[in-house]
Amino acid sequence: MFSIHYFASIREQLDSDGEMLETSADINTVADLVTVLARRGGAWALLEDQQAVLVAVDQAVADRSRSLAGNEEIAFFPPMTGG
Repeated sequence: MFSIHYFASIREQLDSDGEMLETSADINTVADLVTVLARRGGAWALLEDQQAVLVAVDQAVADRSRSLAGNEEIAFFPPMTGG
């Protein structure tokens, strides 16, 4: 089972701060997970925008090619700037 969290403007656009999602044979990478979520349609398609949405797996920023085993914590968040 994946523990998924949505932060900042992504949370607002999806009207959700997170969910638990069952593992599936269709989800082997972060990119696969994004595809499954984006298929929901509407605002969910925003997750496919790699420039506007970053992904962290187990609290470390991850590339969308990162493999998933099915028990990870995954966060989607907009790019941040510091100062």
